[in-house]
Amino acid sequence: MTGAFLNALGVLFGGLFGLALRRPLSLGTQIFLRSALGASTVFSGLCLVWASINGPFLSGLKQICIAILAVTIGSLLGKWFGLQKFSNHLGRFAGGIIAAGQSGAPRKAGDGFKACAVLFCAAPLGLIGAMADGLSGYFYLLAVKAVMDGFATLGLVKNFGWSTALSAFPVLLSLGAITTLCQFYARPVLEAHGLIGSVNIVAGLIACAVAAVIFEVRKVELANYLPALVVAPLLAWLFSH
Repeated sequence: MTGAFLNALGVLFGGLFGLALRRPLSLGTQIFLRSALGASTVFSGLCLVWASINGPFLSGLKQICIAILAVTIGSLLGKWFGLQKFSNHLGRFAGGIIAAGQSGAPRKAGDGFKACAVLFCAAPLGLIGAMADGLSGYFYLLAVKAVMDGFATLGLVKNFGWSTALSAFPVLLSLGAITTLCQFYARPVLEAHGLIGSVNIVAGLIACAVAAVIFEVRKVELANYLPALVVAPLLAWLFSH
């Protein structure tokens, strides 16, 4: 649960630092931090892909092709299940709370907590990172997310107060639960069949797609790619027989 713990600490420290900060971060600092976070996300994703590829060149090429096929099929399944629509619904719910708070409308003490808990717990990078941490102990994706969430909390805590920082607790519980389930239930099954690498490669590729959102290069329906994490080991097992 290293990654979940780091993510929760990032939210908590971001809230505390935001309360102590007298002036908001400058635009130049914000642009630099966004670029650094995007680059870190790509680097962490590619490192996970590289560490998960086994065997000679042709074997590695086969694993990459299976991962790309899994992402393609997974995105189609995600559209069919409406995962991105559900994710957008959660985003609009949290965004409505944030917009109301920034407009000066009356707000409740727990509004910041609810908005941040939804945003931080349902983020696709958090789900991917928690799974990677549980399957192979690779917590770096959640470490990057911890910094992202910390800066988001820093900006929101001025409007919503200390309750924003308390969203660290649902982050710890939800991501920690995913990590634990993957570690004790999914990992033994996948490890017995040599399929952990297939899941991690797909997780790394999806993490790289997150950077496109951070850099605002294009709009990526990240939630729709999540079924690829289940499709990947199935395809890897199928092509190994």
